[in-house]
Amino acid sequence: MLKFSVLGALQVRTVSGPAEISGDLQRTLVQTLLISEGQPVSGESLVEEMWGEAVPDNQANALQAHVSRLRRKLRALEPDRPASRVTIHPSGYRLTVAEGELDAAEFVGAVRRAEAALPDDAGNTARLLREALALWRGPVFGGLTGGTLCQLAAARYEEYRMRAMELRFDAELRLGRHAAVLAELAEAHTNHPLRERFCEQLMIALYGAGRQADALDVFRRMRRLLDAELGIQPSPALRRVENAILRHDPALAGDAHVTLLQLA
Repeated sequence: MLKFSVLGALQVRTVSGPAEISGDLQRTLVQTLLISEGQPVSGESLVEEMWGEAVPDNQANALQAHVSRLRRKLRALEPDRPASRVTIHPSGYRLTVAEGELDAAEFVGAVRRAEAALPDDAGNTARLLREALALWRGPVFGGLTGGTLCQLAAARYEEYRMRAMELRFDAELRLGRHAAVLAELAEAHTNHPLRERFCEQLMIALYGAGRQADALDVFRRMRRLLDAELGIQPSPALRRVENAILRHDPALAGDAHVTLLQLA
């Protein structure tokens, strides 16, 4: 069994340790096949991902050579596997990846389970998402995103990461861990200053930690930033959080999930 990781630089792990996939073209080939999560990828798409506009003269032979090289590499890593992981289909090339073998698929599955979790299961949700977020070792593909397919996949996984962080912060706030998540929330808000959800959560965490003035200051700075960068005003949800803080709304002292739903 192999473990493939794309939430960071491409990594292939065997039972005896990591295995190197050498060469940018080979790495791009593996990445493109992995993000399809078991679905065939056309030869034309693979060529575009691997070479972009610098397509070799005999692209079909060049691609086949790289596919053969990958097959040999994977066969050497799994000598007891009865069939090659890389197969050819009428619609293209396919890399067989079983459940639990691709970190990105595991991560997305965890986020979806967290989205479906009940509000009163905050402890398990927070733990699930902490473990899922720990799968990230850096930018998707280590920042070497290749062509359009890999770029779209990187953006999709990054959006799931943002969603996981939001859900995790919600769960932590439901557990009353306002002060405990302040540093992480402040970092998330700083790194994604136009994402209003992080701003809402940071304001609630500051208020819950007894820092009402700081919470209101975060709102004022966000309002100025939105006006300067996008020419818009804060969303109704963000303004309702500000108003609730100004009113000392009792809901802010209760269940944070209920609070955010009531204020939204």
